[in-house]
Amino acid sequence: MKHMIAYCGLDCETCDAYLATLHDDQALREKTATLWASLNHAPILPEHINCQGCRADGVKTVFCDSLCGIRQCALKKGMATCGDCPDMETCKLVEAIHAHHAEAIQNLRE
Repeated sequence: MKHMIAYCGLDCETCDAYLATLHDDQALREKTATLWASLNHAPILPEHINCQGCRADGVKTVFCDSLCGIRQCALKKGMATCGDCPDMETCKLVEAIHAHHAEAIQNLRE
């Protein structure tokens, strides 16, 4: 499995926060902050859009670092990803991601 696959199975290499950080792209940070603020009804600013990947060492968005229940669960259980968890198929936490991103569950099964 690629190191840039998040605990939930999403591919960090396609995430706008990761791409904005990788390319130091302020316009993408601004666009992403505006979109995420709207979707989450939260005050998300461009300076919040910095992430080097869910499972990678380095900076993460506030959500990914400390608010993501999926990431916190996997870290607590010592799992490399949710794909290693025997409860993945019935897990309500990761189900929300997989319901909208079929590629995420496929990434975990590979």
